[in-house]
Amino acid sequence: MKTECDIAIIGGGPVGAALALALRHSNLNITLLEARAPEAAEADPRALALSYGSRLLLDRLGVWDQITQVSSIRTIHISQRHSFGRAILRAEDMQVAELGYVLPYPALHGALRSRLQQSVVQYLNHAAVTELHSSDNETTLSYQHEGSTCELNAKLAVVADGGKLLEQSHPPSVHEYGQSAVICHVTCAQPLPQTAFERFTTQGPVALLPYKDGYELVWTAAHEQANAMLQWDDASFLSALHQHFGDRVGAFISAGKRSCFPLRLKRAPAITLPHTVLIGNAAQTLHPVAGQGFNMGVRDAWELAQVILDTPPAALGDAAMLANYVKSRRVDRTGGMRFTDSLVKMFSNDLPVIGGVRGTALSALDCLPLAKRFVAKRMMFGANG
Repeated sequence: MKTECDIAIIGGGPVGAALALALRHSNLNITLLEARAPEAAEADPRALALSYGSRLLLDRLGVWDQITQVSSIRTIHISQRHSFGRAILRAEDMQVAELGYVLPYPALHGALRSRLQQSVVQYLNHAAVTELHSSDNETTLSYQHEGSTCELNAKLAVVADGGKLLEQSHPPSVHEYGQSAVICHVTCAQPLPQTAFERFTTQGPVALLPYKDGYELVWTAAHEQANAMLQWDDASFLSALHQHFGDRVGAFISAGKRSCFPLRLKRAPAITLPHTVLIGNAAQTLHPVAGQGFNMGVRDAWELAQVILDTPPAALGDAAMLANYVKSRRVDRTGGMRFTDSLVKMFSNDLPVIGGVRGTALSALDCLPLAKRFVAKRMMFGANG
């Protein structure tokens, strides 16, 4: 079965869905292909860290008011273990209501999906794309759907599902940090409302993000140690976390189910091919420090939508349109990757001299309103500010 459309979006996660929603009034023929079943997204246990800038974009898409179970971040406490220096970012100092939010993945996915079902976008579940071929005039997709092999010709194909389709023919650049992140929900004796913590240690950062009755924990460690943490009983895990993090929220009381994934900086060699664009994790995967990766993907989707809306339908996917998109994302993508990579390299070591420099830098940041505002804007809006 062969069909045609103006824009084919591969991946129905939040980034692909946000792009489709941003284009819902464009009169373009849009098809969104999602390999997973809706039930899989509803069972996803992840909580997402959303920046204030991403909240504004979701508000423009008409979904923010539909999202439930949102926890606000109004203060971010930044420190380093076994050294002086700390900085505190506050929403009121930045003249915004919140710096960020923590929310369940299913809640965001469900709100986006519900809004899409009210639009003219064709949304296909159980549609697994197996091949993608770019040409000078269009991109052809092959996908499996309801037991059939289907073909779809698109003026522009947007890959928003991680980019594995193209990794064999266009290998990404990968930098391994030698670290994994252990993630779980924890409760503690003295939680600080609406306060997130980013604590740097020589083995990597540990973050506590306020969520429900406690915090979402992101604990970075070397691969072997992180995998060992999965096997610890809860008492051992909570005791080690208390020793590692300190007393700022009191003793840790409980820990939910733990999961672990390796951390790396991965970027596609090019974010455009003829009549094809890569966005979100298909274009770049970042270290979770400072919470930039997912939010950069949302900005990818929004900026691509603006370029598409400014392009005549006959010119979708041509060289000029693709060049405009690359130009619009260059500063934010490059700045975001350098920002997170530099933080990891600067703080994940135990060099004595560097430790003093880090402490001085954090103290200076806390005392300089302009510097603090610069960092906060980066975290909220990306390198474009």
